[in-house]
Amino acid sequence: MTTYIPSLTLPEAVFANPAASILVPVGLGLGVGYSVSPKLAKKTYRAVKQPPYKPPPQVFGPAWTTLYALMGYAAHRSWTTGTASLNPATVQLTKQGATLFTIQLGLNLVWMPLFFGLQRPMEATADIVLLTGVTSYLTYVWSQVDSVAAWCMVPYLGWLSFATYLSAGVGYLNDWNIADKDRQTKSS
Repeated sequence: MTTYIPSLTLPEAVFANPAASILVPVGLGLGVGYSVSPKLAKKTYRAVKQPPYKPPPQVFGPAWTTLYALMGYAAHRSWTTGTASLNPATVQLTKQGATLFTIQLGLNLVWMPLFFGLQRPMEATADIVLLTGVTSYLTYVWSQVDSVAAWCMVPYLGWLSFATYLSAGVGYLNDWNIADKDRQTKSS
């Protein structure tokens, strides 16, 4: 069980404002994506051995943008529903959810730099496994506050499960070393 930790939680104003609650995760996701360099990510993605059912690289941008927007909406909905409740237990669950949301967003934003920037698939896979666990628990907490908010997280959980498979599959198929794979393919 978690608790509400204000120092680890996005400001209440982010959750209370529908535009901010959607734009913060979308903006942070785009910022991290571009800071890692889309060209480097695509080059690495194409160079490494991939497990079956890998999607084309152009799927990831629209998929993640949609999922960030959906999770932001879920955060706003859970916050506004939960903080308006007269039940102190629901208010507490709402605040716990806000902390869990912030933690899962941080774990989410760390994955791409770990995998593509530092080329550390083992650490990235550990991150995404932890992210999936935290997000599953967050969805459970939000289900006690607002069922629509919880259902908004289901596509994200599905994608995280698939992304965990891809991350672990790439790591395993490449002996957990993807450093300089794009250079090796050029010289081959």
